[in-house]
Parts: sequence; C-alpha cells; structure tokens
Amino acid sequence: MNTFKALTTKVLKRSFANGKGKTALSALLILLIVFIPFARLFAQDQAPQTPIRDSIPVNVHSPHKASLYSAVLPGLGQAYNHKYWKIPIVYVGFGAIAYFIKTYDKQYKDFRDAYVWSLTDKTTPAPNDLVNKYSSDNLLVGRQYYRRNLEVSVIVAGVWYVLNIVDATVDAHFFDYNINEDLSIQMNPWIAPPSLGLKHSVPGLTLSMRF
Repeated sequence: MNTFKALTTKVLKRSFANGKGKTALSALLILLIVFIPFARLFAQDQAPQTPIRDSIPVNVHSPHKASLYSAVLPGLGQAYNHKYWKIPIVYVGFGAIAYFIKTYDKQYKDFRDAYVWSLTDKTTPAPNDLVNKYSSDNLLVGRQYYRRNLEVSVIVAGVWYVLNIVDATVDAHFFDYNINEDLSIQMNPWIAPPSLGLKHSVPGLTLSMRF
C-alpha cells in the first residue's frame, strides 16, 4: 500500500506539471478500482487467524454419567439430575420387590421340602405342617406355583433396575432443555378467498401458537 501511494503521488505531480491533470485523475481512478480489491484480499490473507474462544466454560449435563451413577447405585443418577423426590420411589419399589422375593422363596422351599418328604418312607420328622394339610399332588402344585412367582419377582427386580437407569438417562437429556415460558395462543378471523376453489368467500378462524 505504501508503494502504491508513493507511485500515485509521483504520477499526479508529473501529470499536473505537464498539464495533464484530467488524464492523471482518470488513470488514478482506474488504478484504484483495479487495485483496491486485490489489496483487501492481500490484507485478509496476511491477517492472523486466531480462533475466538469462549472464556466462560459451559458445564454440560452428561446423560452418560447419570446412567453410570444409577447403574452403580440406584437413585444416585436421580440425585445427579436433582430429582431427589424420585429416590424414595426407587427404593420403595426395590423394597416391595425384595419382600415378595423373600416371601415366595420361603413358600417355595416349604412346599418343596414337604413334597420331597411325602415321597419318602416318612421315617424322618416332617419338615413343616404342610404335609398334614395337603396331599403330594397339592404339594407339587404349590411348589410349582411359588417357584414361578419367585422367578417372576426376580425378573421384575431386573426390570425395575433397568427402569431406574433409563429414567436417570432421560432426565439427564432434558436437564439442559430450555422451555420458554412465553406460551400464547392467538385466534384471528380469516376469510377464505374464492381463488381457493370455492364459489364464495368462507369466513373462518386462524389459530397461531407462540412458544
């Protein structure tokens, strides 16, 4: 740019000295039109390209952490999501399932032992009072019934454990979701023009929602 400035100044001085001021001005104008775009490109290429970084760190809520926490300790992911009211629900569910597992396990073992004893020579003491209440066939039915309920309860415990992880993961995904409180619905009159294929104009309403 300094070279171009010196060159144009020298040309103008000589031109005005020779009485060719108008020609010099025209030439100068042409040089400006041609040279300025290239000068801008050159300046852009020489400018240092430094990335602009945000000085304020943004803490993003991690669904992976919420899943891992709930997998290690049920309810911990809910605490990470600040959904503390869900922690009692998680443990009440596990407590109820544990109660049924314990109950069905005891009933299954009692019917199993009684059924096995009923098939022996009965020289050993009876394991419980069920042998006096039910026949061998009924003891077998009871054993199968409580065994099936025990297996279902164990499956329900596994499902509840998985749901605890899924709940924490979903809440973590929506933790940073911004919901605008400026919700509004507007209804305005509207008349359908005949150009829409109608013979006559038809009045109606338009519904618009802002969120």
